[in-house]
Amino acid sequence: MAKQKELYICGECGHESAKWMGKCPICGAWNSFSAVTPLSGTAAAFSRGKTGTARPAAVSSIREDISGGDAIRYTTGLSELDRVLGGGLVKGSLVLLGGDPGIGKSTLLMQICQAFGEKMKVLYVSGEESPGQLHLRARRLGVDAQGLFILSSGDLDTVIATIASERPQVVVVDSIQTMMLPAVGSSAGSVAQVRECTNALLGVAKENDIPIILVGHVTKEGNLAGPRMLEHMVDAVFQFDGEQNHAYRMLRAIKNRYGATNEIAVFEMKEKGLSQVVNPSAMLLSERPEGVSGSCVVCVLEGSRPILAEVQALVTKSGFASPRRMATGFDHNRMSLLLAVLEKRAGYTFSALDAYVNVVGGLFLDEPACDLPIALALVSGLRDRPIPAGLLAIGEVGLGGEVRSVIRLEDRLKEAQRLGFNRCLVPAASLKGLDTSRFGSIRITGVRDVVEALRALNG
Repeated sequence: MAKQKELYICGECGHESAKWMGKCPICGAWNSFSAVTPLSGTAAAFSRGKTGTARPAAVSSIREDISGGDAIRYTTGLSELDRVLGGGLVKGSLVLLGGDPGIGKSTLLMQICQAFGEKMKVLYVSGEESPGQLHLRARRLGVDAQGLFILSSGDLDTVIATIASERPQVVVVDSIQTMMLPAVGSSAGSVAQVRECTNALLGVAKENDIPIILVGHVTKEGNLAGPRMLEHMVDAVFQFDGEQNHAYRMLRAIKNRYGATNEIAVFEMKEKGLSQVVNPSAMLLSERPEGVSGSCVVCVLEGSRPILAEVQALVTKSGFASPRRMATGFDHNRMSLLLAVLEKRAGYTFSALDAYVNVVGGLFLDEPACDLPIALALVSGLRDRPIPAGLLAIGEVGLGGEVRSVIRLEDRLKEAQRLGFNRCLVPAASLKGLDTSRFGSIRITGVRDVVEALRALNG
């Protein structure tokens, strides 16, 4: 029998080559090529419909698919998670969930399996834990659904054969880096194994209309481990973030073919597992100090949801020849720009002072509407004068010091009103056509530039 020729795949961009190369000609990565042998065995047979020949497939009208759109999603039992997913888990989708070790990925999935297992058959595949360890975790979380079944195996041929025989309605694979195909001549977790295992599971999900959730490891830089093409192969990619020393976790959609990619869900880690936080704004502001300078509140948009967050600034005398600039949860370059605008347009000197900016709660604010509150917090920290506790600021700051308009101001003001804020500084241009009488409890002040906003603080 003729020996099968090997392909060499770039682990960064997925470029294929008939021979090994030290540097990828497409993405320029060094030593990124790994050998891959053609897929064979149970997985290959299963993904090809158990024959090696092409066969015609049934087609359906797009009108039928649209009219039945509500019936192709499974609700997870967590409303916050369903919203990030786009309304629920879509049948036949391949979903990748990434996050740091110990952040709570397996805990979240076990809780989802509890909700699914009460009304359908679910298969939880683990290549990292034994059945006894899975039972211990399930008991701790109170997971005892009758329809939940577990399989401890890292052999993907065995996993796919089990799916074919048991016919579950939902499958969870924890994790994709522990799966391996014997036909691929490399160890589990290698670029070749991750690529071929994901490709095989993709075929299983699409042909059998089974949603499959994959758990993915992350690198030290916080990126998903394995070939970059992994994110292109799956239908949705979600990142589970949070500090292990803090109770709150955030689920973000990085890619989602069936929903928005800028939604977030907030969870709190408790003794019995993860609990969803329905009101993130109140949570993020719950520990805000009173009467402390350098603190301001902003309303940002995370997908369709307005969220109030606290931004903090500390300005102090520098002990270095070159003053330090540090930002956590905010772009460092944007912070430097705001400092320059305040110095040039408003007359506040920061050039000999250290400046630090922090966004409370682990959020990363990349919306232009955060400029004005951060500028106010920096001046408040410099002058050591607290900003009134009931004041909210929204607006983009330009290089000329002007405060530019923001989108969906009405939704932001409704959220501020709901949480009891009584005053709001907003761009004057955004007030055109807005009926401010609808927010009777809030005194809304339109400002045109940073200097006017700073004067309004004392008004």
